[in-house]
Amino acid sequence: MRSGTVSRSYFKTEKGQDMTKDILVSIKGLQNPGEEAEDELEVIIPGSYYKRGDKHFIKFDEVTEGMEGSTSNLLKIQKNSLEVTKKGLTNTHMVFEEQKKNMTYYDTPFGNLLVGIAATRVDMEETEENINVKVDYALEVNYEHLADCTIDVKVCPRDGKELHII
Repeated sequence: MRSGTVSRSYFKTEKGQDMTKDILVSIKGLQNPGEEAEDELEVIIPGSYYKRGDKHFIKFDEVTEGMEGSTSNLLKIQKNSLEVTKKGLTNTHMVFEEQKKNMTYYDTPFGNLLVGIAATRVDMEETEENINVKVDYALEVNYEHLADCTIDVKVCPRDGKELHII
């Protein structure tokens, strides 16, 4: 960058322009099944980002420990909704929309599950260097309430300094 020029935001583009960027994605999931202890899991993985219109797209691959193969993931983020599409070892298209219940099949190597997702909150915060999404939802499996859950997704440039591994 030349002296005197102003850096553009990492995640913002000119209207109608597509971009692809190398990113780090942190996905933290928390399940509270009720009387039992909460179960938290966090994954930090490299991926790619692009924006089309008002939608943010995050792509990354995940490997499941002890299994051969991988799963390609696509997150589509926009105001008040998060869509998660998985293809590969597991297959699903989950839609988290605020104050709506969505049903989908979650295909695993061990069989299929009918999953219900009733999101109560979908918040997206976009800054010049980060995108943060928080989703609170009730999870059902085969029409039975399994847990109240939270997903936190944090996206930053791969060379960014905001994502910390503790």
